Amino acid sequence: MNIRLRRPSFPGTFLLLASLLFLARCPYSFAAGDARQLQPIFNGKDLSGWQVPDPNPFWRVIDGVLVGQNDPAMKGHVLYTQKAYKDFVIELEAKWTGEIDSGIMLRHPELQLQIGISRSLKKDMTCSFYTNGKEKYPEAGQAKRLDRYLKPGAWNRIRLEARGDIFTVWLNGHQIVRYRDSRFPDPYAIGLQIHPGLKMKIEFRDIRLTDLSEQN
Repeated sequence: MNIRLRRPSFPGTFLLLASLLFLARCPYSFAAGDARQLQPIFNGKDLSGWQVPDPNPFWRVIDGVLVGQNDPAMKGHVLYTQKAYKDFVIELEAKWTGEIDSGIMLRHPELQLQIGISRSLKKDMTCSFYTNGKEKYPEAGQAKRLDRYLKPGAWNRIRLEARGDIFTVWLNGHQIVRYRDSRFPDPYAIGLQIHPGLKMKIEFRDIRLTDLSEQN
């Protein structure tokens, strides 16, 4: 019995190859159902949805941008969301110049995704995880090829996924950290940090989030 195999049509083969090429070049890689509906958690007008200090010398909204600065006494502050999150994807753009020390705070106990210069290591640890433990910046949680993807003085897009005990970070579309740590299990508000003790300014815009816990 002869079995004749059908040769795939050229258009179908072309579309398949094009799709595979797109997926191979696409810098983001998310599981099905993840982060498809990122919603703004900063409206670009005011600090609705955030825990605003009173008085508030630290945070201003200017032309759709959230601007954080120290007060004259060099005090710092962390601006937290009103809502707590455990599993989520957050994406934002951040811009800064000079020796700043900031970060995205998450979970309880608190884990920090560093932005800027580490005060203890005296070097740029942007997109590395700070644990406040014995090993403050674990090797596995440090950003890889930071100098290749970071754009000093320009807007940098940071994307952080927290899922169970796995934390994944993309910088300007490139995955640079995938870190596993079970010491930060509980939901908490997400915070944006102004470090005390140094004169610094950081800007954030287009802050969006999806709560993965609501998708389960």
